[in-house]
Amino acid sequence: MRDHTIDRRSFLGASVAAGVALAASRAVAGAEGQQEFTAAVIGHTGQGDYGHGLDVIFNGVPGVRVLAVADPDDAGRAKAAERTGAARRYGDYRQMLGKEKPQLVSIAPRWTDQHHAMALAALAAGAHLVMEKPIATTPAEADEILAAAEKSGRKIAVAHQMRLAPGVLHLKKQIDGGMIGDLLQLDAWGKQDGRAGGEDMMVLGVHLFDLMRFFAGDPRWCAARVLHQGRDLTASDARPAGEKIGPVGGDEIDATFGFDRGVIGTFRSRGRLRENVGHWGIEFTGSRGKARLLADIHPRVFVSTPAPWSDAGRTEQWKPLPLPAEYAGGGTDSASANRRIIDDWLDAIRQDRQPACSGHAAAKAVEMVMAVYHAALSGARVPFPLKDRRHPLAR
Repeated sequence: MRDHTIDRRSFLGASVAAGVALAASRAVAGAEGQQEFTAAVIGHTGQGDYGHGLDVIFNGVPGVRVLAVADPDDAGRAKAAERTGAARRYGDYRQMLGKEKPQLVSIAPRWTDQHHAMALAALAAGAHLVMEKPIATTPAEADEILAAAEKSGRKIAVAHQMRLAPGVLHLKKQIDGGMIGDLLQLDAWGKQDGRAGGEDMMVLGVHLFDLMRFFAGDPRWCAARVLHQGRDLTASDARPAGEKIGPVGGDEIDATFGFDRGVIGTFRSRGRLRENVGHWGIEFTGSRGKARLLADIHPRVFVSTPAPWSDAGRTEQWKPLPLPAEYAGGGTDSASANRRIIDDWLDAIRQDRQPACSGHAAAKAVEMVMAVYHAALSGARVPFPLKDRRHPLAR
């Protein structure tokens, strides 16, 4: 195994079965004149590392061969090469892309600050991308990534794993079929832990915003109040997060989104609500019932029907939503969740369509985050799409 470094002191739609993934990968490889896909992984130990299994996302995928891994950290690079089975190692991802010219690239760091540069470099090298979320730190960055992908004809998938989870797909089918009547409201809560407020919204809220759009379509407007130590947020309250995801603000967030057909969505991240709300996720309210999605790599779904008030109070019982055989199997761990993304992504490349967990969908989730700040700072309702594509707290 060779170690390619320039200078040690300088620098780096639905779940598809494995058989279908093999056929898809061979079909795409054939279309590009190769016998198999060639892949590479970009990470940065100590600066975002390799989030949520994005380093080993190609492992075990038929028809995909990992050529190389790039990581500026010597020790981290060696460990990543061992995990991925990469034949070669690089300290600089740009050098790797230029020499290897992989067809597929995983942009794996959890931290978002390098996603923009890494994505543009990989797209310029002709690669299709799978990326850790959030896709970028601002809508402006996301716009540039998507424009480059469109120009080069490449497909981008982003690790919003819950969108392809069997329980989520089944819930979507049931809600569309009228299980809870007309969908009226979606209420989302972040983890509301020590990151409550802006950091919770950017790290975990993007998952929830992606799901809100999956169920309700694009939002039309946003209104919000963001508090910092009990007072309304100002731009001067911006601070760096624990992870490099761009500036964040506020320790309490209460946001409202307007969707078509009168559907209202809310997002809250307030540490004082954590004990009362419990598990992070989304509650769906319809005209005839409710559903609750407990967010996780393997989301759990519960449903309830309204109970009448009486002198003894009101009792509503939440029961698990059974998962039919057509959605069963495939595993409940991170590797299985990532495999669903990869299989759909490879099929999207073959079919020349957008992946279910597309870069476009991921960009919309980041736009919803920025809309919350725009609305809170202006004290006014803001429409979508946002005219100002910059970060409201990075001025």
